[in-house]
Amino acid sequence: MSEPVWRAPGVQVYGDVRFGQGVTLWPNCVMRAEVDYVAVGDYTNIQDFSMLHIGGVPTIIGAYCSITHHATIHGARIGDHCLIGINATVMDGAHIGDNCIVAGNSIIREGTVIPDNSIVAGVPAKVVGTRNNYVANKMNAIAYFKNGQAYARGEHRLWADSDYQQEMAQLKTQLESEIA
Repeated sequence: MSEPVWRAPGVQVYGDVRFGQGVTLWPNCVMRAEVDYVAVGDYTNIQDFSMLHIGGVPTIIGAYCSITHHATIHGARIGDHCLIGINATVMDGAHIGDNCIVAGNSIIREGTVIPDNSIVAGVPAKVVGTRNNYVANKMNAIAYFKNGQAYARGEHRLWADSDYQQEMAQLKTQLESEIA
């Protein structure tokens, strides 16, 4: 278990919450685990106002995921390289496969299983497309990791830096070659 790279003021963590390496926690996110546990995988970011809670089972989030602003994950399992969109809700017992995108404002109902490489949207959410989202989702997670490192140094404009942008363009080329 590691300490987050960046933990913004206002983050609230209660109970058995486990962090992989490179995790970033953004303003006002809340994580509670009174009976089971919450596990946040390596290089995953939990963005502003997100809420992670148990729901009769642990909440487990894979590596290189982005849980975006105002998302709620409640007793669910999220695979590696996933992006959970703004204000999306993933309910008890749901399982999101690897390399998935859950569109903003979607609601994944209890017990729903989403296959790898899916794009889901709606209320209730359904698979609306299939695509390997590995590169885009991993890029987003790495961007938040690097931004978290910058925030920890007191730098709040990393993403505007031309050297950073060039570094990320090179990383994208590298990641694309991994799946080619």
